Amino acid sequence: MLNNDLQSAGKAGETDRRDALTPGNRFLGRVVACNGARATIAAIAEDGNTDLTELWSVGRLISISVPPNRVVALAYSMETGADHWIERQDNQFRIEVELLGEVQIFPDGREHFSTGISRYPYLGAIAHRIRSSDLMRIYDTGKTDTCVVGKLTQDESIDATIHIPSMLSKHFAVVGSTGVGKSTAVSLLLHRAIRSDPRLRVLILDPHNEFAAAFPDHAVVIDTESLDLPFWLMRLDEFAEVVFRGRPPVAEEMDMLRDIIPEAKKAFRGTDSPLVRRQGDKNSYTADTPVPYRMADLLALIDERIGKLEGRSEKPALRSLKVRILSAINDPRYHFMFSSNTITDTILETVAHIFRIPGDSRPICTFQLAGIPSEVVNSVASVLCRLAFELAMWSNGAIHMLVVCEEAHRYVPADPNLGFFPTRQAIARIAKEGRKYGASLGIITQRPGELDQTILSQCSTLFAMRLSNDRDQDIIRSAIPNSSISTTNFISSIGNGEAIAFGEAIAVPMRMRFTRVEQDRLPKASTAANKAGDETPETVDLRMVVNRMRAAGVQDTSGQFTLSGAEREAFDMATEDGFDGFSRTPSHAPALAESVHEAQKPYDSSMLPRATAAAPARPEPVQPRPEPPGREPISREPLRSSAFGAEPPRYVPPQPPAPPSGPVPRREPGSLRDSILKKPLSSLYRKD
Repeated sequence: MLNNDLQSAGKAGETDRRDALTPGNRFLGRVVACNGARATIAAIAEDGNTDLTELWSVGRLISISVPPNRVVALAYSMETGADHWIERQDNQFRIEVELLGEVQIFPDGREHFSTGISRYPYLGAIAHRIRSSDLMRIYDTGKTDTCVVGKLTQDESIDATIHIPSMLSKHFAVVGSTGVGKSTAVSLLLHRAIRSDPRLRVLILDPHNEFAAAFPDHAVVIDTESLDLPFWLMRLDEFAEVVFRGRPPVAEEMDMLRDIIPEAKKAFRGTDSPLVRRQGDKNSYTADTPVPYRMADLLALIDERIGKLEGRSEKPALRSLKVRILSAINDPRYHFMFSSNTITDTILETVAHIFRIPGDSRPICTFQLAGIPSEVVNSVASVLCRLAFELAMWSNGAIHMLVVCEEAHRYVPADPNLGFFPTRQAIARIAKEGRKYGASLGIITQRPGELDQTILSQCSTLFAMRLSNDRDQDIIRSAIPNSSISTTNFISSIGNGEAIAFGEAIAVPMRMRFTRVEQDRLPKASTAANKAGDETPETVDLRMVVNRMRAAGVQDTSGQFTLSGAEREAFDMATEDGFDGFSRTPSHAPALAESVHEAQKPYDSSMLPRATAAAPARPEPVQPRPEPPGREPISREPLRSSAFGAEPPRYVPPQPPAPPSGPVPRREPGSLRDSILKKPLSSLYRKD
């Protein structure tokens, strides 16, 4: 065993008395009906006592004596002979059981459990409580390199063990409704997996950013702020998903990309040394070849085609393609793909960082997808899954890859018209061919009915937790062996942390409870719900919240207000200590700094608008005044807008000061600007 916590339970059960009809024995009832898969057992509760009936429950295993062997059966239904229970009288009841296998006893005294049945129970055969030693034999995988992941629900003194190499070689799945403990079970399984296989490297596609807390000592966390995923690593269809923002690509523009991207790659490689140029044939580049190229070269080639005299019918499509590419490049959310660090050949560093080679004692990578734009999540997942498979295939077995897909129904939905085809293709390739090269797949989903059944059928080990949807339950029933189909009858009522496990890694389908994980190792999303603080709705800074909402695409990791490069430079110069603010500062820098300080002022409830008793009357339009002699006419051009509001006009006719009749009211900051903005545009220039 790989774990030292394997119990040696069952010793007491080996000495249980088996004498029929002896008081205090394990006798339960007798077989009154049997067919090839099921049997019916009749029993009597004497004098209305429930001591015997307490030993029966749905989901428990019993044994039926068929000398010299013992047939193992699972109870799945029970009922009394009458519609009511009679007190102080004998009550007859029947139990329906499903035959699972038998414990064979050899002439040398050795005992072994087999899923086949050599002799079926005869009528009148005695049914007993099963021995603890028999339970251990039933759930023993017969292999030495097993791991303990929990306890049996029927007998918590017996460990639930699985064979990790079998689970990984033929993939596994964990299904269950929200809140039943799927993520906790997966973190436990991954801890056992990396302990048993030192060559294993795990990539977790984490859409909720919750697995980072489960592996503080064994994982690195990667998000868009800490990784540059070069755009040139993408294949053509993956790159088109980014350019077209998740919409169906235009066929004509796709054909142009297919022709232009290889030319851009040739232009980039043309700047290398002659030795590098001789090592690879430049004519062999395709749009899918993972070699670097520059966006500047790609746009220059598009401009070159637009400038040609021939092919005028292609120019509208070329211009449209150029606009799409520029839009993607200038989108701050795509900075992790189009940053300055992605124009060099960094494939070695990128692959080593994501897939943990050599690893530095951290074989797990949690790739957080929550910060990636929704329209390119599928494209990023496709790149990662494809690279994982190719890395395992071309390493000749030196690297064992495990790709864990949380919310897998998003990437491989049951409807073939939904989802992103390259992502579906990459995951399906791991599911179908991965075991030949050491690439494994872990599927996690709360809706197995919405998952591609081809992918689910490739998972030979399944942990089914509580499912409430009928369609999802039917999917699990179709996957479980026919000899244990009744096991799923109570899948909708099992508790949190419980699962029905079956498949290659488990000898016999078992109902088990996963081992509890330490509180500080539980998966949890890094959201406000998990952060303890003193903030309340009465004290929260509403201005900061709104700024985060508006600047969601351009704010830094701390969530503070950020500026563009030019605005930041102007702000720094305007707020620099000892700087006069005139010689080097742009004209709008002081106003910019004042606006930023205004945006970062602490929130005060007095800032909210107050309800007035009556709505103020709409002011009459101000008629233009005649210009004073000798002055230049007022500009007729409209107000020019900047990043922080509208600039005032070049000239405003002065108003004659009115004699003060009392204390001069204090002018609020920005009142002049507000009064100008409230005036109609016609009042700001002279009419002919």
